[in-house]
Amino acid sequence: MRRLLALPAAFAIVFAPSFAAEKAGDPGTNVEMPFLIAPMSKDGKLLGYSYISSKLVASSQASALTIRDKIVFIQDAFVRDVNAAPVAPASDPTAVDRVLLAGRLLADARRIAGAAGVKRIIFGDGDKDLGIQFSPLHPTETPMRADQMAAAEAPAAAASPAPGKAKP
Repeated sequence: MRRLLALPAAFAIVFAPSFAAEKAGDPGTNVEMPFLIAPMSKDGKLLGYSYISSKLVASSQASALTIRDKIVFIQDAFVRDVNAAPVAPASDPTAVDRVLLAGRLLADARRIAGAAGVKRIIFGDGDKDLGIQFSPLHPTETPMRADQMAAAEAPAAAASPAPGKAKP
């Protein structure tokens, strides 16, 4: 009899973490969104673009399927949203106000896929990767590979005469 009572307790201990994981964003409820490119400007002048990776967390696996079915419409709303109004705080035009952007994008997703189906939005992996990277329109320095640097330095060294020697 004790063995029969111990069986449900063991079942609960083994499977309880999987039920808890679903509430925290079970892999079946995470919906990766395509990259979003937001223009960043100040005083009407385009400074560059912020590349944003995000995922929507659905309230259930069935809701995740609904979100996946409507992903193109959600992405369209996201693109229209970031192009209609600035996503940067007034203090730093190259940074993204994550709280403001999350609220706006979450409202768009809930309007399209249903308010009960979309729990939250996460940028990047939600942990170390913030999922937002700014790229300036006119970078001050173009990065070069090591072989390009060596090739650029070689002609400069060959063109300059050795000290104390005149050109013929």
